[in-house]
Amino acid sequence: MKLHELRPNQGGGSKKTKRLGRGTGSGQGKTSGKGQKGQKSRSGGGVRPGFEGGQMPLYRRLPKRGFTNIFAKSYAIVNLDDLNIFEDNVEVTPELLIQAGIIKKIEDGVKILGDGELNKKLTVKAQKFSKSAAEKIEANGGKVEVI
Repeated sequence: MKLHELRPNQGGGSKKTKRLGRGTGSGQGKTSGKGQKGQKSRSGGGVRPGFEGGQMPLYRRLPKRGFTNIFAKSYAIVNLDDLNIFEDNVEVTPELLIQAGIIKKIEDGVKILGDGELNKKLTVKAQKFSKSAAEKIEANGGKVEVI
């Protein structure tokens, strides 16, 4: 099938768009379906999203909850089974993880978690390790280095 052969299903189909302001005979002439005067008839008219006609809007009626810790650290997370793509005796650094496409960016560092199994002997350099991840890396004869 090619693009020019695409058609709507039988009985379904696509509606023609309303052609506004094309004379009174069209039924959508003159005011183009916007009625007479008023805010919604004007160019660029209308109200912003969430506006409730002056009534206190829902997002301001609801109570505030919680807070955001501005000192929180955000780590890029890597599971052990993701490291199986590397060859034996490779030094795995955060830069190498970005090149391999395992993580997108390093924010406050990289944390290695012990999810899955590791079949390679690797030297892994990262900012943080879970206990299980460090144990599994060392059990395979690899090294754990905290940067």
